[in-house]
Amino acid sequence: MDPRKNNLPKEFIYSRLHSLTGLLIVIFLFEHLLTNSQAALFFGDDGAGFVRMVNLIHDLPYLQVIELTFIGVPIAYHAVIGIQKALYGRSNSFGSKEGAKPYLPYSRSRAYTYQRWTAWILLVGIILHVANFRFYLYPAEAKEGDKRLFFTRVYFDKGLYTLQDRLGFTLYDQTQIREYKRTLDKEMAQQALVDQRLKEIDASSTVYNLEASELGKEKLKATEMEDFYQGLTKRELHADQVILVTPSFGTSQLMNVRDVFKSPIKAILYTIFVLAAVFHGFNGLWAFTITWGLVVKQISQRRMLKVCVGLMFLLGFMGLSSVWGTYWINLRS
Repeated sequence: MDPRKNNLPKEFIYSRLHSLTGLLIVIFLFEHLLTNSQAALFFGDDGAGFVRMVNLIHDLPYLQVIELTFIGVPIAYHAVIGIQKALYGRSNSFGSKEGAKPYLPYSRSRAYTYQRWTAWILLVGIILHVANFRFYLYPAEAKEGDKRLFFTRVYFDKGLYTLQDRLGFTLYDQTQIREYKRTLDKEMAQQALVDQRLKEIDASSTVYNLEASELGKEKLKATEMEDFYQGLTKRELHADQVILVTPSFGTSQLMNVRDVFKSPIKAILYTIFVLAAVFHGFNGLWAFTITWGLVVKQISQRRMLKVCVGLMFLLGFMGLSSVWGTYWINLRS
Protein backbone atom coordinates (compact mmCIF):
# COMPACT_ATOMS: atom_id res chain seq x y z
CA MET A 1 0.00 0.00 0.00
CA ASP A 2 1.33 3.39 -0.94
CA PRO A 3 1.60 5.39 2.33
CA ARG A 4 1.15 8.62 0.40
CA LYS A 5 -2.49 7.70 -0.22
CA ASN A 6 -3.15 7.99 3.53
CA ASN A 7 -1.77 11.53 3.79
CA LEU A 8 -4.30 14.24 4.56
CA PRO A 9 -4.67 16.87 1.82
CA LYS A 10 -3.00 20.18 2.59
CA GLU A 11 -6.28 21.99 2.03
CA PHE A 12 -7.90 19.85 4.75
CA ILE A 13 -5.13 20.68 7.23
CA TYR A 14 -5.23 24.39 6.38
CA SER A 15 -9.00 24.41 6.82
CA ARG A 16 -8.82 22.68 10.21
CA LEU A 17 -6.14 25.11 11.41
CA HIS A 18 -8.34 27.95 10.21
CA SER A 19 -11.16 26.53 12.31
CA LEU A 20 -8.97 26.12 15.41
CA THR A 21 -7.55 29.63 15.18
CA GLY A 22 -11.13 30.85 14.88
CA LEU A 23 -11.91 29.19 18.22
CA LEU A 24 -8.94 30.98 19.85
CA ILE A 25 -10.18 34.28 18.44
CA VAL A 26 -13.69 33.69 19.84
CA ILE A 27 -12.18 33.03 23.29
CA PHE A 28 -10.16 36.24 23.02
CA LEU A 29 -13.24 38.15 21.81
CA PHE A 30 -15.16 36.99 24.88
CA GLU A 31 -12.38 38.13 27.23
CA HIS A 32 -11.88 41.42 25.38
CA LEU A 33 -15.54 42.45 25.36
CA LEU A 34 -16.05 41.26 28.94
CA THR A 35 -13.17 43.50 30.04
CA ASN A 36 -14.34 46.46 27.98
CA SER A 37 -17.91 46.19 29.25
CA GLN A 38 -16.67 46.85 32.79
CA ALA A 39 -15.85 50.40 31.70
CA ALA A 40 -19.57 51.06 31.31
CA LEU A 41 -21.91 48.52 32.90
CA PHE A 42 -21.23 49.08 36.60
CA PHE A 43 -22.42 52.65 36.97
CA GLY A 44 -20.72 54.61 39.71
CA ASP A 45 -17.57 52.50 40.03
CA ASP A 46 -15.66 54.65 37.50
CA GLY A 47 -14.57 51.66 35.45
CA ALA A 48 -12.74 50.05 38.40
CA GLY A 49 -13.29 46.53 37.01
CA PHE A 50 -11.84 47.55 33.66
CA VAL A 51 -8.81 49.10 35.34
CA ARG A 52 -8.15 45.99 37.46
CA MET A 53 -8.45 43.63 34.48
CA VAL A 54 -6.21 45.73 32.23
CA ASN A 55 -3.57 46.14 34.95
CA LEU A 56 -3.64 42.38 35.60
CA ILE A 57 -3.10 41.62 31.91
CA HIS A 58 -0.48 44.36 31.48
CA ASP A 59 1.57 43.00 34.39
CA LEU A 60 1.70 39.43 33.07
CA PRO A 61 5.26 38.17 32.48
CA TYR A 62 6.24 37.75 28.82
CA LEU A 63 3.08 39.60 27.77
CA GLN A 64 4.35 40.40 24.28
CA VAL A 65 5.19 36.73 23.66
CA ILE A 66 1.72 35.69 24.87
CA GLU A 67 0.02 38.32 22.68
CA LEU A 68 2.01 37.33 19.61
CA THR A 69 1.60 33.57 20.12
CA PHE A 70 -2.03 33.32 21.16
CA ILE A 71 -3.54 36.41 19.52
CA GLY A 72 -1.33 37.84 16.76
CA VAL A 73 -0.38 34.63 14.96
CA PRO A 74 -3.88 33.04 15.10
CA ILE A 75 -5.53 36.24 13.81
CA ALA A 76 -2.96 36.60 11.01
CA TYR A 77 -3.35 32.96 9.92
CA HIS A 78 -7.14 33.10 10.18
CA ALA A 79 -7.15 36.30 8.11
CA VAL A 80 -4.98 34.87 5.32
CA ILE A 81 -7.07 31.71 4.91
CA GLY A 82 -10.26 33.69 5.43
CA ILE A 83 -9.35 36.10 2.63
CA GLN A 84 -8.87 33.16 0.29
CA LYS A 85 -12.28 31.77 1.27
CA ALA A 86 -13.92 35.17 0.85
CA LEU A 87 -12.35 35.71 -2.57
CA TYR A 88 -13.17 32.30 -4.01
CA GLY A 89 -16.33 31.36 -2.09
CA ARG A 90 -19.58 31.95 -3.97
CA SER A 91 -22.64 33.45 -2.31
CA ASN A 92 -25.56 31.04 -2.25
CA SER A 93 -28.22 33.29 -0.72
CA PHE A 94 -29.31 35.37 -3.71
CA GLY A 95 -29.72 32.78 -6.43
CA SER A 96 -27.88 32.74 -9.74
CA LYS A 97 -28.08 34.80 -12.89
CA GLU A 98 -30.00 31.94 -14.48
CA GLY A 99 -32.70 32.26 -11.84
CA ALA A 100 -31.77 29.23 -9.73
CA LYS A 101 -32.59 29.64 -6.06
CA PRO A 102 -30.27 28.80 -3.17
CA TYR A 103 -30.10 25.09 -2.47
CA LEU A 104 -29.55 25.58 1.30
CA PRO A 105 -32.21 26.86 3.72
CA TYR A 106 -32.38 30.62 3.36
CA SER A 107 -31.22 31.43 6.92
CA ARG A 108 -28.04 29.39 6.60
CA SER A 109 -27.46 30.64 3.05
CA ARG A 110 -27.61 34.21 4.30
CA ALA A 111 -25.34 33.34 7.22
CA TYR A 112 -22.78 31.97 4.74
CA THR A 113 -22.86 35.27 2.84
CA TYR A 114 -22.80 37.46 5.96
CA GLN A 115 -19.83 35.50 7.26
CA ARG A 116 -17.83 36.65 4.24
CA TRP A 117 -19.11 40.21 4.36
CA THR A 118 -18.21 40.55 8.02
CA ALA A 119 -14.77 39.09 7.27
CA TRP A 120 -13.95 42.15 5.16
CA ILE A 121 -15.28 44.50 7.83
CA LEU A 122 -13.15 42.76 10.46
CA LEU A 123 -10.04 42.78 8.29
CA VAL A 124 -10.16 46.57 8.04
CA GLY A 125 -11.48 47.07 11.57
CA ILE A 126 -8.83 44.97 13.32
CA ILE A 127 -5.98 46.67 11.47
CA LEU A 128 -7.29 50.14 12.37
CA HIS A 129 -8.18 49.12 15.95
CA VAL A 130 -4.73 47.66 16.67
CA ALA A 131 -2.94 50.56 14.98
CA ASN A 132 -4.97 53.04 17.02
CA PHE A 133 -4.90 51.53 20.51
CA ARG A 134 -1.68 49.51 20.39
CA PHE A 135 0.50 52.13 18.69
CA TYR A 136 -0.99 55.60 18.04
CA LEU A 137 -2.75 55.98 21.42
CA TYR A 138 -0.47 53.71 23.46
CA PRO A 139 0.70 55.56 26.60
CA ALA A 140 4.26 56.80 26.96
CA GLU A 141 6.11 55.71 30.11
CA ALA A 142 8.56 57.20 32.61
CA LYS A 143 9.94 56.13 35.98
CA GLU A 144 9.53 58.17 39.13
CA GLY A 145 11.29 56.56 42.04
CA ASP A 146 10.08 52.98 42.32
CA LYS A 147 6.90 53.46 40.27
CA ARG A 148 6.05 53.88 36.60
CA LEU A 149 3.98 56.72 35.19
CA PHE A 150 1.88 56.58 32.04
CA PHE A 151 1.20 59.56 29.77
CA THR A 152 -1.92 59.68 27.61
CA ARG A 153 -3.00 62.43 25.20
CA VAL A 154 -6.74 63.16 25.34
CA TYR A 155 -9.10 65.88 24.16
CA PHE A 156 -10.06 68.19 26.99
CA ASP A 157 -13.59 68.35 28.38
CA LYS A 158 -14.87 69.65 31.71
CA GLY A 159 -15.71 66.14 32.90
CA LEU A 160 -11.98 65.50 33.34
CA TYR A 161 -11.94 67.91 36.29
CA THR A 162 -14.27 65.72 38.35
CA LEU A 163 -12.75 62.46 37.14
CA GLN A 164 -9.13 63.26 37.99
CA ASP A 165 -9.66 63.15 41.74
CA ARG A 166 -11.71 59.95 41.59
CA LEU A 167 -9.39 58.12 39.19
CA GLY A 168 -6.09 59.51 40.44
CA PHE A 169 -4.58 61.23 37.42
CA THR A 170 -3.07 64.65 36.75
CA LEU A 171 -3.65 66.87 33.71
CA TYR A 172 -1.05 69.00 31.94
CA ASP A 173 -1.95 71.55 29.28
CA GLN A 174 0.50 73.36 27.01
CA THR A 175 1.06 76.18 29.50
CA GLN A 176 1.86 73.78 32.34
CA ILE A 177 4.22 71.81 30.13
CA ARG A 178 6.12 74.97 29.19
CA GLU A 179 6.36 75.88 32.88
CA TYR A 180 7.68 72.40 33.66
CA LYS A 181 10.28 72.85 30.89
CA ARG A 182 11.52 76.08 32.50
CA THR A 183 11.87 74.29 35.84
CA LEU A 184 13.69 71.43 34.13
CA ASP A 185 16.11 73.84 32.40
CA LYS A 186 17.03 75.38 35.76
CA GLU A 187 17.52 71.92 37.24
CA MET A 188 19.73 70.80 34.35
CA ALA A 189 21.83 73.96 34.63
CA GLN A 190 22.34 73.14 38.29
CA GLN A 191 23.37 69.62 37.33
CA ALA A 192 26.45 70.96 35.54
CA LEU A 193 27.74 72.15 38.92
CA VAL A 194 26.71 68.86 40.54
CA ASP A 195 28.61 66.85 37.92
CA GLN A 196 31.72 68.97 38.40
CA ARG A 197 31.59 68.52 42.17
CA LEU A 198 31.12 64.74 41.81
CA LYS A 199 34.24 64.57 39.63
CA GLU A 200 36.20 66.45 42.28
CA ILE A 201 35.01 64.09 45.01
CA ASP A 202 35.78 61.00 42.92
CA ALA A 203 39.28 62.28 42.30
CA SER A 204 40.02 63.08 45.94
CA SER A 205 38.30 60.30 47.86
CA THR A 206 37.94 56.51 47.61
CA VAL A 207 35.73 56.04 50.68
CA TYR A 208 32.07 56.73 51.33
CA ASN A 209 31.28 60.40 51.11
CA LEU A 210 27.98 61.79 52.43
CA GLU A 211 28.14 64.81 50.12
CA ALA A 212 28.60 62.54 47.08
CA SER A 213 25.59 60.49 48.17
CA GLU A 214 23.38 63.57 48.40
CA LEU A 215 24.64 64.89 45.07
CA GLY A 216 23.90 61.50 43.51
CA LYS A 217 20.30 61.77 44.70
CA GLU A 218 20.02 65.22 43.11
CA LYS A 219 21.37 63.84 39.85
CA LEU A 220 18.83 61.00 39.92
CA LYS A 221 16.03 63.50 40.53
CA ALA A 222 17.13 65.54 37.51
CA THR A 223 17.18 62.39 35.36
CA GLU A 224 13.65 61.50 36.47
CA MET A 225 12.48 65.04 35.70
CA GLU A 226 13.95 64.78 32.21
CA ASP A 227 12.22 61.41 31.65
CA PHE A 228 8.95 62.94 32.89
CA TYR A 229 9.28 65.77 30.40
CA GLN A 230 9.95 63.29 27.60
CA GLY A 231 6.70 61.56 28.51
CA LEU A 232 4.82 64.86 28.44
CA THR A 233 6.16 65.80 25.01
CA LYS A 234 6.38 62.42 23.25
CA ARG A 235 3.37 63.33 21.10
CA GLU A 236 2.47 66.71 19.65
CA LEU A 237 -0.21 68.43 21.69
CA HIS A 238 -2.96 70.49 20.02
CA ALA A 239 -4.66 73.46 21.66
CA ASP A 240 -7.74 71.41 22.66
CA GLN A 241 -5.73 68.50 24.08
CA VAL A 242 -4.08 67.75 27.43
CA ILE A 243 -1.68 65.11 28.72
CA LEU A 244 -3.09 62.80 31.37
CA VAL A 245 -0.51 61.36 33.78
CA THR A 246 -1.31 58.37 36.00
CA PRO A 247 0.59 55.57 37.77
CA SER A 248 -2.03 53.08 36.53
CA PHE A 249 -1.80 51.66 33.01
CA GLY A 250 -5.42 50.53 33.29
CA THR A 251 -6.56 54.08 34.06
CA SER A 252 -4.64 55.46 31.09
CA GLN A 253 -6.33 52.92 28.80
CA LEU A 254 -9.75 53.62 30.34
CA MET A 255 -9.35 57.30 29.54
CA ASN A 256 -8.18 56.42 26.02
CA VAL A 257 -11.38 54.41 25.51
CA ARG A 258 -13.47 57.25 26.94
CA ASP A 259 -11.75 59.75 24.65
CA VAL A 260 -12.35 57.67 21.52
CA PHE A 261 -16.02 57.06 22.27
CA LYS A 262 -16.68 60.77 22.87
CA SER A 263 -16.90 60.99 19.08
CA PRO A 264 -20.31 59.83 17.79
CA ILE A 265 -18.78 58.99 14.41
CA LYS A 266 -16.18 56.70 16.01
CA ALA A 267 -18.86 55.18 18.22
CA ILE A 268 -20.96 54.35 15.15
CA LEU A 269 -17.96 52.81 13.37
CA TYR A 270 -17.16 50.72 16.46
CA THR A 271 -20.81 49.65 16.63
CA ILE A 272 -20.48 48.20 13.12
CA PHE A 273 -17.16 46.62 14.12
CA VAL A 274 -18.60 44.98 17.24
CA LEU A 275 -21.69 43.65 15.46
CA ALA A 276 -19.53 42.21 12.69
CA ALA A 277 -17.19 40.61 15.23
CA VAL A 278 -19.87 38.90 17.32
CA PHE A 279 -21.76 37.61 14.27
CA HIS A 280 -18.61 36.34 12.58
CA GLY A 281 -17.30 34.81 15.80
CA PHE A 282 -20.38 32.92 16.93
CA ASN A 283 -21.58 31.91 13.49
CA GLY A 284 -18.08 30.50 13.09
CA LEU A 285 -18.31 28.82 16.50
CA TRP A 286 -21.48 27.03 15.42
CA ALA A 287 -19.72 25.85 12.26
CA PHE A 288 -16.74 24.76 14.39
CA THR A 289 -18.88 22.41 16.49
CA ILE A 290 -20.19 20.76 13.33
CA THR A 291 -16.84 20.66 11.54
CA TRP A 292 -15.18 18.87 14.44
CA GLY A 293 -18.09 16.49 15.04
CA LEU A 294 -19.02 17.92 18.43
CA VAL A 295 -22.68 18.07 17.39
CA VAL A 296 -23.84 15.56 14.78
CA LYS A 297 -27.59 15.15 15.01
CA GLN A 298 -29.79 17.85 13.52
CA ILE A 299 -31.60 18.44 16.80
CA SER A 300 -28.23 18.97 18.52
CA GLN A 301 -27.17 21.36 15.78
CA ARG A 302 -30.35 23.40 16.22
CA ARG A 303 -29.81 23.57 19.97
CA MET A 304 -26.19 24.61 19.49
CA LEU A 305 -27.33 27.29 17.05
CA LYS A 306 -29.60 28.71 19.75
CA VAL A 307 -26.69 28.69 22.22
CA CYS A 308 -24.45 30.53 19.74
CA VAL A 309 -27.16 33.07 18.96
CA GLY A 310 -27.63 33.66 22.69
CA LEU A 311 -23.89 34.17 23.17
CA MET A 312 -23.87 36.45 20.14
CA PHE A 313 -26.49 38.71 21.72
CA LEU A 314 -24.76 38.62 25.11
CA LEU A 315 -21.36 39.59 23.71
CA GLY A 316 -22.96 42.13 21.41
CA PHE A 317 -24.61 43.75 24.42
CA MET A 318 -21.28 43.86 26.27
CA GLY A 319 -19.47 45.36 23.28
CA LEU A 320 -22.12 47.99 22.57
CA SER A 321 -22.28 48.86 26.27
CA SER A 322 -18.61 49.82 26.22
CA VAL A 323 -19.04 51.78 22.98
CA TRP A 324 -22.04 53.84 24.08
CA GLY A 325 -21.78 53.67 27.87
CA THR A 326 -18.15 54.41 28.72
CA TYR A 327 -18.38 58.14 28.00
CA TRP A 328 -22.05 58.92 27.46
CA ILE A 329 -23.32 57.19 30.62
CA ASN A 330 -20.59 56.17 33.07
CA LEU A 331 -17.64 58.55 32.73
CA ARG A 332 -18.96 61.74 31.20
CA SER A 333 -18.32 63.59 34.46
